[in-house]
Amino acid sequence: MAQQHLDPTDPRSRHAGPVPTGDALAGYLRAQATEFLRALRLHRETGSGANGSEGSAEAARALRRSARRISASLHTFQPLLDSEWCEAMRPELAWVSGTLAMEHAYTARLERLLAALHRLSGSTAFPGQTSARVVAAPPAKAGAPAQERGNLTVGAAKAGALLDRQLTLARTRAHSTALQALGSSRFHAVADKVAVLASEVPLAKTAGTTDLRPLSTAAQDRLADAVTALPLVVAGHPYNAAALVHGLSPDTVPHPQDAPWHQVRLLLRLHRYAREAVSGPQGNAVVDLRLLAAGQALNRHRDASEASASAAQAARTPRIAPATAYALGVLHADQRHEVEAARFAFQQAWQKETVGAS
Repeated sequence: MAQQHLDPTDPRSRHAGPVPTGDALAGYLRAQATEFLRALRLHRETGSGANGSEGSAEAARALRRSARRISASLHTFQPLLDSEWCEAMRPELAWVSGTLAMEHAYTARLERLLAALHRLSGSTAFPGQTSARVVAAPPAKAGAPAQERGNLTVGAAKAGALLDRQLTLARTRAHSTALQALGSSRFHAVADKVAVLASEVPLAKTAGTTDLRPLSTAAQDRLADAVTALPLVVAGHPYNAAALVHGLSPDTVPHPQDAPWHQVRLLLRLHRYAREAVSGPQGNAVVDLRLLAAGQALNRHRDASEASASAAQAARTPRIAPATAYALGVLHADQRHEVEAARFAFQQAWQKETVGAS
């Protein structure tokens, strides 16, 4: 039998310990602000080369993690905080997190697409590789396209070269944008506010005696409502042909069917971070494996969705050879298969979450 994880926001746990109030929220925000400042110091110490050092990349990830948690807490628990301060801080933290995430996103997307091209071509470049629907494929080296694509067909090799050029250029631009952002007066203003937050949290007057759990439960309810609105029955099939509707449209906006799933991913993250805040100083050590599996499935959904969009965008490049366009079309369809597989994985994880909570 699966181990039961008691949710601090659940009414059944209300007598399990002291009631978490605004003081617990203040402690959580101070801890996250301290993590932000520590990551910022590490980033400055490691510096950034042309493509960013490993230490600098890890520092950037830590900055994003703490910025997301602070921003999420301001969203969920805003009634317990100074409203004007929250409204001013949230978009700035989102800007920091989003800007720092782009370089990593382009790098991971290129690796994903090159690995998929090898898998679809039957290449032996990745011996022992299992299906990407079950286990993520080992990353291809983006810096050596000629050697890596030796066993690919001509169309697939040219498709890989085109993707390499486009996504490497995007990654380089994202790296430059991140460096400019970190040196800007806007970022320094955010860092100054976070430094103040590490010692002084702008709580409302009644926050010290207000229970955090109703607000955390509200975040959980918003997530449950959003999941209920998803077409989980359709997602239960191995492949949903409706996912390819408008797939070759000249319109480059994100796939319309993906938007509600991306929203659920954000709401799941808000729910997880609210649980952390309610759980107290040791809350980060308590991990619900069902929520973790659901979140991983939604991350895979996002990655596949964005990869399919990049393949479609590359296929719209003027004057490419028919074999190249065909390979990109197959790659696009493959990533839409991955989208559906991720939806099915989320469905399975969420059903376990629902049963465990009943």
